[in-house]
Amino acid sequence: MLELKDTQNEFDERQIPIDRVGVKGLRFPVEVRDKGGDVQRTVAVVALTVDLPAHFKGTHMSRFVEALHAHGGCLDVHSMLALPRDILGRLKAGKAHVSFEFPFFRAKAAPVSGIVGLLDYEVKFEVVADADGSSDFVVTVKVPVATLCPCSKAISDRGAHNQRGLVTYSVRFREPVWIEDLIALVERSASCELYSVLKRPDEKAVTERAYDHPVFVEDLVRNIAARSNGHETIVWYRVEAENFESIHNHNAYAVIEKRL
Repeated sequence: MLELKDTQNEFDERQIPIDRVGVKGLRFPVEVRDKGGDVQRTVAVVALTVDLPAHFKGTHMSRFVEALHAHGGCLDVHSMLALPRDILGRLKAGKAHVSFEFPFFRAKAAPVSGIVGLLDYEVKFEVVADADGSSDFVVTVKVPVATLCPCSKAISDRGAHNQRGLVTYSVRFREPVWIEDLIALVERSASCELYSVLKRPDEKAVTERAYDHPVFVEDLVRNIAARSNGHETIVWYRVEAENFESIHNHNAYAVIEKRL
């Protein structure tokens, strides 16, 4: 075979290292085991990157995709954890990052009627591997919730304004944690959790539940932080909450990050 010029390996005179270079926006099938023991088959959006030393002109983009496909036609969490180590070897890099972001579904029964519907959550796995043998794994869940304003309830003769919020909750842990448990921790910290199917008795129940548990966006992140502080497995967390305000033309926002 004719040997072709390898432009990526040429010397770069600017001598500026790149923190991350690679590919993103790849779609790839993944399997995720849920707490009940079943396997969810879903599709992840994948990003694969490495650091690039100052003296190299470029990286070899095709090797990222080759590494991904080398782990089979459908990845599970064990494949995801092994992938950055494989990329390190293929690219001769010092650090490799991989991320998989995918929808995760839970079957939820309405609080009164018991009718079951599926609710989707965005989940992200991020794995980093270093050439020195160290690694890092962060799990992120995005959980939609309902919040009711304590101030509105306190000053109004009738009712109180409420809104849907989105919590982005990231954790590091000493032992594996279930996605469902992270979601439940967030939902317990809000005024009320969300459901995909609600009949009228259910709507009455969730409306009154939110009214009885008002939280500011500050309360929401503090509630999640307090539960995280007492968790036996979590060693680091970042909780970010954004309320899509119903009576303002802006959103309310709060964030807490802590290493335990």
